[in-house]
Amino acid sequence: MADLIREMKTKFTVTLFAVFALLLHGASDVATDTVSVFAMKGESVTLHTNITINQRERFKWYFIDGLIAQINGDLRYICTDVQCNKEDERFRDRLKLDHQTGDLTITNISTSDNGVYHLQIFRSSHVGNAFKVVVNDAPADMKRKSLMEGESVTLDTPEAKTPNYVMTWYFNDTRIAEITGDRSKICEDVQCDERFRDRLKLDHQTGSLTITDTRTTDSGLYQQQIKSSRKRYSTTSIKSFSVSVTDSGLSSAVKAGIYLAVLLMTAAAAVGVIFYHLRSSKKDEEIPQDRRGSQQDQSEDTDALFPVM
Repeated sequence: MADLIREMKTKFTVTLFAVFALLLHGASDVATDTVSVFAMKGESVTLHTNITINQRERFKWYFIDGLIAQINGDLRYICTDVQCNKEDERFRDRLKLDHQTGDLTITNISTSDNGVYHLQIFRSSHVGNAFKVVVNDAPADMKRKSLMEGESVTLDTPEAKTPNYVMTWYFNDTRIAEITGDRSKICEDVQCDERFRDRLKLDHQTGSLTITDTRTTDSGLYQQQIKSSRKRYSTTSIKSFSVSVTDSGLSSAVKAGIYLAVLLMTAAAAVGVIFYHLRSSKKDEEIPQDRRGSQQDQSEDTDALFPVM
């Protein structure tokens, strides 16, 4: 009898726990999916929700245990970083919240941003996602290029382009070239900016940019933005190049004068060569006549000395 009672108690406990778990699951439906995100210091990272907000949904983003962003479906209340938590200025002006999807972007990310980011979506069921962000320290990779006006320069990018990359080149914040996975969408010089008409060459395999026949006005900051997209997150890295083009020391008027002088000298030399050949040909034609005249004069002189008897 005692064994039967113990067995009945065990079955009752298991059944009660199962009912409680079912009720809890039906009420909150918590589904947590952890995604690992790897980024380099200075990059931008976007954490995707992969859904579209409706008016019945509320989003909350947490970093570790602190609220860092919040939005509701009708957009009546939105906050990011210090607006949500005045005591935490870790992300001041570095968070961007997409009002349509709830995606969270962290710009200029640093090693202090390492940690777990939680997304809570409040709807008919309670859904949660987690992103473990790992930021690796990296030295500043500003490359400097110095050259003389008229020379060519190549801004090298060693890594090969992959299909899910979008590469965009900027000159002082103006887009000048772009490559996407679809080669038909390649954008170069005049399609993006008239400044570099016919002077840009873009390597479609590596994304390296070459500027030919450089001018002093080409001096400035060049940046290559590489955006890599994945299903749950995307990263954006930026490589910077400082280009300095030095004037050769001659003004445009002087350069034009030198060019004109060289052109005139070349023309004069060509005329001289032609004149020389014409004169040489004329002398060759006159030489036989002079020889005949000389022989005739010599005969007349001989006759005068020795008259015919």
